[in-house]
Order: sequence, then structure tokens, then C-alpha cells
Amino acid sequence: MISFLIGTIEEKRENICVVNVNGVGYELAISNNTLDALPMQGETCKVLTYLQVSENTGVCLYGFATEEEKALFLKLITVSGVGPKSAIGVLSGMKLSELLMSIISGDSNSLSKIKGLGKKTAERICLELKDKISSHGLPLVDGFEIEQDFNETALNDAVETLISLGVNKNEAYRLARAKVSSGTTAEEIILKVLRELGR
Repeated sequence: MISFLIGTIEEKRENICVVNVNGVGYELAISNNTLDALPMQGETCKVLTYLQVSENTGVCLYGFATEEEKALFLKLITVSGVGPKSAIGVLSGMKLSELLMSIISGDSNSLSKIKGLGKKTAERICLELKDKISSHGLPLVDGFEIEQDFNETALNDAVETLISLGVNKNEAYRLARAKVSSGTTAEEIILKVLRELGR
């Protein structure tokens, strides 16, 4: 298994990058998020990788700019009907933090807007990964801690109240989740979020 590569960016284009490692060019399938995060052509970088060996597609190497994206990729390919290529397409569809929020909040409608991702597959991703991510989730994404000991009932109550107050569902979950801890009440979460929103 190839865990990562350290080399020079030889080429970058949509969903593909070539890394020159001691004169050997490794072509990696990458998401748009990784494409944006990687340095310019000619610069040195470290790219995390996943090696797929299949009878149908042969050997394919997938690249990731961050541990968080690779971790989510590995979770996505456990979902029935989502292969590595599809997972890269999902990761390309929106920012990683937004993708996590959509999965955790069960927002399959947002996911189904991703090019090439059907509604049923989007629903399956939410259903199968929601608990895995919220309970054993990914470390830090854009400074947002996904894995944390918290009062889930208080969080859910706060989110419902915020939505009733006109806050967008995804935004309500994102803001409330950032304010919650093991001893926080729903009322405290709501007050903190409303204060942040200037209400």
C-alpha cells in the first residue's frame, strides 16, 4: 500500500495531478478540494494516497491534500454503490465542511445536487454515515471539531428552535454544533448562536 507521496507537482488539472517522485511520475485522481489545496506546478508537496487494484479498472491511485478528506473518502467507499471514483466526485461537489454538515444533518437534498450523485445514493450516504461521522467522526475541518462529547438532545432541540426562528437548516446545525458541549443546555446553545448572528 502506498500511504503518501512526497515530490514535485508536475501537472495539475481537473480531477488529476501528476507528482514527480525521484523521476517517476505518479498520476493521482483527486477532488476539486485537493486540486485547490495543492501548491503550484513545480513546487514540492506531500499528497496522501489510496491505492485501488481492481479487475475492472486496473490500478488507480487517489490523492488527498488532508487527512480529513482521506478519512471521509474511506468512509464514503464503504457505502453500497459508492466506489472510489464516485467518492472523488462527491468530495468535488462541495467544501468538506459543508459535505460533513449535510451528511450529519441528513440533508440528502443538498448531496443529490452533486453532479453524478443520484437521490437514492445521497440518501444512502446520509443513512449509513451519519452516525459514523457524528460519533466517531473526523478530526478538524475548517477549525470545526466533529468528534466531541456533547448533549445530542440539547443540540437537536436547539437546531429545531433555530430553524423555527428562520435559520437555514444546515446553518442552524453548523452553528449549534460549534457551540455545544457535554453540559450545554438547548437554551444556552440558542442564546450563543443568536448572539453570533446578531439577533
